[in-house]
Amino acid sequence: MVESDLTFWQMVLNPFELFVIPFNTWVEEGLNWIVGNYRWFFQLLRIPIDYALVNIEQVLQAIPQIMMMVLAWLAGWQVADRKTTAFVLCAMAVIGLVGAWEQAMTTLALVITAVLFCTITGIPLGILISRSRRLESVIRPVLDGMQTTPAFVYLIPVVMLFGVGNVPGIIVTIVFALPPLVRLTVLGIRQVPADVVEAAYAFGASEHQVMFKIKIPLALRTIMTGINQTLMLSLSMVVVASMIAVGGLGQMVLRGIGRLDIGQAAVGGLGIVLMAISLDRLTQALGQSSRKRGTRHWYEKGPAALVLKFWKRQQPSSQPDISQPDLSPQKPVTVND
Repeated sequence: MVESDLTFWQMVLNPFELFVIPFNTWVEEGLNWIVGNYRWFFQLLRIPIDYALVNIEQVLQAIPQIMMMVLAWLAGWQVADRKTTAFVLCAMAVIGLVGAWEQAMTTLALVITAVLFCTITGIPLGILISRSRRLESVIRPVLDGMQTTPAFVYLIPVVMLFGVGNVPGIIVTIVFALPPLVRLTVLGIRQVPADVVEAAYAFGASEHQVMFKIKIPLALRTIMTGINQTLMLSLSMVVVASMIAVGGLGQMVLRGIGRLDIGQAAVGGLGIVLMAISLDRLTQALGQSSRKRGTRHWYEKGPAALVLKFWKRQQPSSQPDISQPDLSPQKPVTVND
């Protein structure tokens, strides 16, 4: 009687020692079933990502180092100020001098590809969610899980579904970096003043015109902030993704840690830090308002303004030349009675 009472109280006080849900078994069996039946579908998803990554990396690796620095200087001059442009040039010079140029271009290709696919997916998804509260109630838990799940947890299912290499690393990065862009797109569109939208409808604008000519332009700064956050999260995944054979600066850090080579790990870490700060400054400059930028349109400053000015000078003037008087004889005007 005493032993039965003791067992009863143990069950009441410590129920989780006797009743355990086999969640790990369910996950393992479900993942094995997906791999066995639908691996071909996930392999098809690799094709566009692999195509974009290979081409972007080939272009970046083929550009000479000096030419790449000139392009970075022109980009910084176009979208940012002199200090940002000087910092970007110094950062690229340091990356090249420490011997991490090739790995930095590989990392840059990975980040550009990840941000490209995040933008293609995240902004349209954010537009759809901003128009439907019901869709938001469905997608929000998924975004919460994507944003709060530790990065290492993504690696195991991605490796089983996609294998190892750069493409699976980009897929992990996309899953990890996509939620901020979706959330900030929704936030920016919903923060558009209601009176502006009502005025557009009052003047006969359609739903499509209101979205793409009023809401999205007014929400552009918030959307650019989302792209900036996606870019930073993509760079933060560089070292984690290197654990599944992703190349670049993250691979240098991982090899340095594995071999206790502090110098190699420091070189990779320095390259990541300089690249992150440079890209952050450039993307922040892209999201500046016209008042802060000092010009109404982006093409009114930098190299684009010089090219536009040169092109206008080369075009023949269609205005009459009023500097010389017209001395040609005029026909007499006759008036009929």
